[in-house]
Amino acid sequence: MSLLQQNPADATFGRGADEPYARFIRHEASGRLALREVGPVSSGDGPTLDLDFDKWADDADEVDHSLLTHARGPLLDIGCGPGRMVRAAGRLGLVALGLDVSPEVVAMARRGGAAVALGSVFDRVPAEGLWGTALLVDGNVGIGGDVEALLARCREILAPAGALVVEMHPDDDRDHSYSATLVDTEGAQSDVFPWAEVGVTRLTELARACGYTVERVFTASGRRFCRLAVA
Repeated sequence: MSLLQQNPADATFGRGADEPYARFIRHEASGRLALREVGPVSSGDGPTLDLDFDKWADDADEVDHSLLTHARGPLLDIGCGPGRMVRAAGRLGLVALGLDVSPEVVAMARRGGAAVALGSVFDRVPAEGLWGTALLVDGNVGIGGDVEALLARCREILAPAGALVVEMHPDDDRDHSYSATLVDTEGAQSDVFPWAEVGVTRLTELARACGYTVERVFTASGRRFCRLAVA
């Protein structure tokens, strides 16, 4: 049974309960956010990943820009957050749209001038089947907790000659799907949602099984990426 089946159908990143993600966006909380693994018995004592929301909300950096160098529009940034990649793509002349499940972060992105739609990648998305490039960066390959299902869904969204740029875990052998919760330094905690982390070894296996060709694997400033083309 996958984590998509174990968790509620509407369980998404940072939603529900104390809504720490929304509180952070509304400036009702300070400090850092963390994504914490929860086990069948544990209430949150598993490994924790620090999430750099300030970086997400800032302008795209040199590494981000490098991901757009060979992008073919239109471009869809899946799990776009405050929209830095959408804004950067627009400045390069690409037609770009962000997609995110958080109403608060969508509103924030739109205030910053980014074109962003509210919704899940697993629902019908605008211009489905026409996107030249899609992005899964900032850990968003973990969306839904089932990497294979996510890659397959992205292939449906992409154009026949489209490409998917994926940011992977720095550990090449990482392959871990789990239930997680989002917490802040004040103890506010979200509902549990499915998540995953994957390195290049497993990602490339899954990509080929889903009908992609692995075009390039590369590292930039300690971040690991893979560019996949629809086969």
